[in-house]
Amino acid sequence: MFARPVSLQARLMAAVIGFVSLILVVVAIITSATLGKTLEDRLQEQLNGTAATTKSVVTSQANRMLPLGGTFTAASALADYKVQGIDLLLMIVPPGMSASGVVVTPDSRREISGADILTITAALRDANSATVSLPDFGSYRLTVSRTDNGVVVVTGLSRADVQRTMTMLFTVIALATLGGLLLLALTTALTISMGLRPLRAVAATATRVAGQPLDRGEVSITERVPDYEADPRTEVGRVGAALNTLLDHVDSSLAARQRNEERMRRFVADASHELRTPLASIRGYSELSLKAIRQAEQADADQSARTLENTTSALERIQAQSLRMTRLVEDLLLLARLDEGRELVSREVDLAQLAVEALADAQPTAPDHAWELDVPEEPVMLMGDAGRLHQVLANLLANARTHTPAGTTITLSLAIESGTAELRVHDDGPGIDPQVRDELFARFARGDASRARQTGGTGLGLAIAKAIVEGHGGTIDVTSAPGDTTFTVRLPLETAPQQTVPEEFPPPPPPAPPAQ
Repeated sequence: MFARPVSLQARLMAAVIGFVSLILVVVAIITSATLGKTLEDRLQEQLNGTAATTKSVVTSQANRMLPLGGTFTAASALADYKVQGIDLLLMIVPPGMSASGVVVTPDSRREISGADILTITAALRDANSATVSLPDFGSYRLTVSRTDNGVVVVTGLSRADVQRTMTMLFTVIALATLGGLLLLALTTALTISMGLRPLRAVAATATRVAGQPLDRGEVSITERVPDYEADPRTEVGRVGAALNTLLDHVDSSLAARQRNEERMRRFVADASHELRTPLASIRGYSELSLKAIRQAEQADADQSARTLENTTSALERIQAQSLRMTRLVEDLLLLARLDEGRELVSREVDLAQLAVEALADAQPTAPDHAWELDVPEEPVMLMGDAGRLHQVLANLLANARTHTPAGTTITLSLAIESGTAELRVHDDGPGIDPQVRDELFARFARGDASRARQTGGTGLGLAIAKAIVEGHGGTIDVTSAPGDTTFTVRLPLETAPQQTVPEEFPPPPPPAPPAQ
């Protein structure tokens, strides 16, 4: 059977109480020893004074009685001696006589037995002072002296008062220690309980979070350790603050995961939609062509000619839809490779020349727009992929042309700002809906009605442009208001693209135009 685990609070209480108990025991021992030594010293001083008195009394009595040849005992030596407030033991050994002893109290006189005399004699054999315990009289402190006439005098005082004082002292210390420990235990329990309260709040918060379903759907972790339990100025409070920081990070990570999942689902849905239309067209036209060919085998010459013409038209549509699918798949493949840091060829590029060529290519596609170019006369050189950078400008110019009405002025400009090349594509068209501006560079993004597509594009152009620019270590952003829309590409002039491939792997050629 396993032992029940001990809580942290119980361990702390046991440690504190044990440590304080040890201190109290040490203090009690030192106090008792000091007080006991003091009482014993006082008793010894009192005994020395009493011994001087008894020696004088015994000397006087011995001088009077010994010459008469009578028996001289301790009782007769103290016949006229009155004690006040003490228990006096007197034992004498006259020359040539047996030892005798008597215990005198304020209320009685009792002679001591021969066994007690032997006990006293044994205790004082090698010392002038000793402590003995007599069965009938208790404990006594003794001292020995000798009179001028040769009588050995043993004087003793009872240690009953010292023992009572020490017993009372031990009782008081024990009771005070016990009460102090009980009070200490209560105070420690309350203090530790209050000190560990933030940890209980942390545990409760963690338990509530653990009970939430975090493996599916949209998740938002709102549980937090209360601020008053997460004070970073205390050690325990820092645990709560750290948990809150962790929960904030997990919450933002889960939100990002949910956004990525939603973006992936939307991406799959958009890609499926884009591929479904050309696939349906290819299937329909191929079935129509096969049917027309079978009919032509049984028809006359005129009908065969018409069938051939319809079949040719169907095959041209199949080719056009195939090219559309090819462009979509190639765009998706390009995005995937750019995400992996591939598809960029590092070589020296003149951005000014690249801008001139991109605008020249875009002008014939929209003669109803006004095109303007503003680039420096001297070359603007950087390390980059000329083909992919040309694709960025082509996508931005095509985007401006497609989503603006006839008569719109489109301006392509190039400038140098603090070691960074800035390419701007500006138009004075209707602008971009603010609701779609944040998702403008997402894959399969669509503009609003003011920029509705007329060409049936895939919505990957700006996403590709963003991936290429970031692959070169640059940034792309957009600002838009009615009559003033600007896409800005910033490229570092001294930074090569993050990944390069050898020159023998040039970028893929643009797809062939559909057959007319």
